[in-house]
Amino acid sequence: MPELPEVEALAQFLREHAVGAVVGRVDVGALSAVKTFDPPVTALSGRDVTGAGRWGKFLGMDCGGLWLITHLSRAGWLRWIDEPSQTPPRPGGKSPLALRVHFFTAEGMTPAFDLTEAGTKKRLAIYIVEDPKSVPGIARLGPDALEVTEEQFGEILHGTSQRIKTAIVDQALLAGIGNAYSDEILHTARVSPFANTKTMSAQTISVLYDAMRSVLTDAVQRSVGQDAARLKGEKRSGMRVHARTGLPCPVCGDTVREVSYSERSFQYCPTCQTGGKILADRRMSRLLK
Repeated sequence: MPELPEVEALAQFLREHAVGAVVGRVDVGALSAVKTFDPPVTALSGRDVTGAGRWGKFLGMDCGGLWLITHLSRAGWLRWIDEPSQTPPRPGGKSPLALRVHFFTAEGMTPAFDLTEAGTKKRLAIYIVEDPKSVPGIARLGPDALEVTEEQFGEILHGTSQRIKTAIVDQALLAGIGNAYSDEILHTARVSPFANTKTMSAQTISVLYDAMRSVLTDAVQRSVGQDAARLKGEKRSGMRVHARTGLPCPVCGDTVREVSYSERSFQYCPTCQTGGKILADRRMSRLLK
């Protein structure tokens, strides 16, 4: 799933490639992805692109005061095309295409970008709104992970009582962090994913806050400026524990372990994070019963 660094990089990509262009035809490939009907997607056509923004993991493009907002969910992506097909897609087909936005540039070029979603579980969402905060998912966001202060961060964690892994991916508490970067943040801070937020010491919270800032800032710096097509590879290349089950921890050499759930899993290093303790894997526990 694209998280804060990748979405920030995509927003910057749109600022560099789309701002100043005029929106041409807008093709809908997946009707179910469009969550608003007034204004219609056709209202974007003919408008100047004046900006792009990010709210947590939501990406937005400002078309003269009318915003195209998307949440890419787990398997969505933005793909820029210099010479797109002019044949409109057939809605409801097997193509991963959810939306295609054509442009006219001052240089006479006619590029486009596609919003696509792989897999069978279609969760990518598209909104056409005058105010981004009218999108329900944006309205419920907590403070941005790169804008929250250390004091606010501590108040957020002490204001709930749950596992830290669960808390920092809760977008209503803190916006922008998902499964992958939460693994990296907790590993960098040497904090167990199962540590309880309510009982965390001020020192642990401070270390965790610094780790969050450094991991996300480094990822943004590596991602911004990359071609949109290369961002996924850039994200994977920077991971130390996430999606590295069975490989050695780059810090201590211990084997990276995994805890699995029905639709997701997370990774951690026992030596670095849990004092050598192997955390209970619910999926494996069920198999052993």
